[in-house]
Amino acid sequence: MYSIKYDKTMKLNKIKLLVFLCFFITSCADYHVQKKSTKKEKKYFTSSGFALIYDDQIYKQKIVNKKLSNDEVMVIHSSLKRNTPIKIINPTNSNFIETKISKTASYPKIFSVVITEKIATILDLDKNNPYLEIIEVKKNKKFIAKKTNTFEEERNVSEKAPVDEIKINDLTVEKKSKKKKLTSESKFIILISDFYYLDSASNLKNELIQKIQADNISIKKINNKKYRLFAGPFKNFNSLKTTYISLNNLGFENLNIYKE
Repeated sequence: MYSIKYDKTMKLNKIKLLVFLCFFITSCADYHVQKKSTKKEKKYFTSSGFALIYDDQIYKQKIVNKKLSNDEVMVIHSSLKRNTPIKIINPTNSNFIETKISKTASYPKIFSVVITEKIATILDLDKNNPYLEIIEVKKNKKFIAKKTNTFEEERNVSEKAPVDEIKINDLTVEKKSKKKKLTSESKFIILISDFYYLDSASNLKNELIQKIQADNISIKKINNKKYRLFAGPFKNFNSLKTTYISLNNLGFENLNIYKE
């Protein structure tokens, strides 16, 4: 009898042990196996170039196909969707404004954005050279709740603590007495493309010189693996428009303009 009971007890213990081991192995497998995330991190829009300052004439002339109210903070962009939160910066004086895209519409590609007169005044843009930077910002409750009229309060505070350098990521605003203006020495370039090989850049340079009758297309060596083809420098916005439009007509889109 004792032997039978002992055998039953041993068998029961073995069964319990097997169940425990199976449970343990399954738990470990579940713990170590992780699914790789296939979600791609969103790339936020950033651009630099010239602004088209709205007035009713450009709407009547069908340069822009949607209307704005110049007394309000309003922005038109060709690709960013309505209500996309953005920051618009005047890099010459660090003035900025945070707002949202008001409308999506078509306008000449030489312009990066269409803004109202009120925004141009807040940024203190040089209307002869309305150069600015646009940065899409992450959506969050704090930004959405933030009203545009808080800009004046922020400017009053930040003017008491001016900065020595101008940086895109710097949220401060310099004192009016220290604002940098675009002068006759300010120059702009149109970035056409970057190339891995110098020969490729040279071939396109020669072709463009013939097609658009431009003598200010150059190549700059960035490093041993990058050669930059660009047009310029240009003294102001008006002097680069013809070259820019000619390049657009040849199929060069989304050309960036940089200030030297």
